[in-house]
Amino acid sequence: MALLIEKNGKMSLEELAEQFPDVSDMTLRRDLLQLEKENKVIRVRGGAMSVLEVQKRSGEAYAQKTTINTDAKKAIAKKTAALIDEGVSLFLDGGTTAMYLAKELPDRPCHIFTNGIAVAEELAHKKQPNVVLVGGTLIKENLSTASPYSRVFLENTNFELAIISASAFSFAHGFSCLGQVEADLLKFILDKAKMVYMMLDTSKIDKIMPYTFASPEDIDVLITDDNLPAAVKASFESKNIVVV
Repeated sequence: MALLIEKNGKMSLEELAEQFPDVSDMTLRRDLLQLEKENKVIRVRGGAMSVLEVQKRSGEAYAQKTTINTDAKKAIAKKTAALIDEGVSLFLDGGTTAMYLAKELPDRPCHIFTNGIAVAEELAHKKQPNVVLVGGTLIKENLSTASPYSRVFLENTNFELAIISASAFSFAHGFSCLGQVEADLLKFILDKAKMVYMMLDTSKIDKIMPYTFASPEDIDVLITDDNLPAAVKASFESKNIVVV
């Protein structure tokens, strides 16, 4: 089934049923769930798509996002890369800043879990990191994945460090993102990690997205660009958060 979906790019349940006439719809759905857990396909409404097809269809919007606040994102990525030790086990989210971080990471041994398709593709150019791509439903805005099954997949994994980025931040509403499923996954990640680095370019400050996934008290280090207002920096530092 995985090979058929990879070959065709996308297949509906009806098309899969024609290829596997002796298999019930319930079994087909269960098999797609399993393939998604194994990061071999991405489920969409009525069927499934290959990861390559998702990249082809969604890459344009993602590429456009990578051109916004580029200098700030690259500066944050360089700062973050300098804080990552060799051999660490970490979770890296799928934001565009994370993609720049993937470019900056030295090619040395470490274990990286990510739900970012473009992030994983960038890491694939390096020889030494061990990379695990977490499956789930596609989030088109940042070419990442998230679903309740992502939590099941990660339940028995261990990582010392979570490196997360937010779509928006305000002291009243915390760090927020666009989707509830993504927010639920990030909350789970933050609970598992021993240390949390938050990457936040200053254009996201005083902005609000629908779903809050963290408060300032949930993070250990804030990594930002050089345009952070002094008052905002002081507010974070008053909560014993290291600001880089």
